[in-house]
Amino acid sequence: MILAAGRGERMRPLTDATPKPLLKVRGKPLMQWPMEALAAGGFTQLVVNTAWLGEQIEQRFGTRCAWDTGLASTLGYSHEARDFGGALETAGGIVRALPLLGEVFWVAAGDVFAPDFGFSRAAVERFVAGGRLAHLWLVPNPPHNPKGDFGLDEDGLATDDGIAGAATRFTFSTIGLYRAALFAPPWCDIAAGNPDGVRAPLAPLLRAAMRKAQVSAELYLGPWTDVGTPERLDALNAP
Repeated sequence: MILAAGRGERMRPLTDATPKPLLKVRGKPLMQWPMEALAAGGFTQLVVNTAWLGEQIEQRFGTRCAWDTGLASTLGYSHEARDFGGALETAGGIVRALPLLGEVFWVAAGDVFAPDFGFSRAAVERFVAGGRLAHLWLVPNPPHNPKGDFGLDEDGLATDDGIAGAATRFTFSTIGLYRAALFAPPWCDIAAGNPDGVRAPLAPLLRAAMRKAQVSAELYLGPWTDVGTPERLDALNAP
C-alpha cells in the first residue's frame, strides 16, 4: 500500500494544485520511487489511498502502469475524499483499504524518498515466520525530528522507550510490513473496511502492540528524506 492521501500543508503553495506525492524528485513523481522499488522486489499489486486532489493520482497512473525497467504494476485505489470528504489518517486509511490487501502487506508513504531501499521477498518471509504483527524500518533522527519515535532493543523489538532505558530513539521511516490482524480487534476497534470513515492514526496501534512485544524493527541507514517542506524538495533536486 502506498499512502498518498495527505494534504501537504507545509508544502504549500506547491500542493495547492498538485497532490504532494506527484511533486517531482529527480525527474519523476515522488510516489513513483517506492512504486518502482516494490515492482523491482516482485510486489506488483499496489493499493493507493487518496484524498486531496486524488483524481490526479489515478489519472497519472491508472490501473496498470509500465515502468522504464520493463516491469509493470497493477493499481487499486481507496478514494477517501470521494467517499468521506477527506483523509482518514494512516490507520483509518489502512482499515478502509483492507479488502484490497492481503493478510501480509507492505506500507510505504508516497512522500518519503528512500531511493536505495529494497523491498525484498526475504524480508516478507522472515516477517511471516516471526509471527509478529508488524515490522518497522527505523532511521537515524533527522534534524526535524530530533527526539525520534521509537526505541529498538537488543532482541530486535521496537519499543516505546529508548534502548536499555537510555534516551536513544529512532525515527520511523514509514516503511513497514503488517499483518491484517493488527487492524482488527483487540488492537483496532474500527469496523472492518471502515464503512463509517473513522479517522485514526497508526501510532497508538503500534504502541499497544509494542507493549505486547508484537512489533519488530531494524535500522535502515541508506539515504532517506521525509519530503515535508519545499526546502527539502529543493535540496533533493539540487544539481
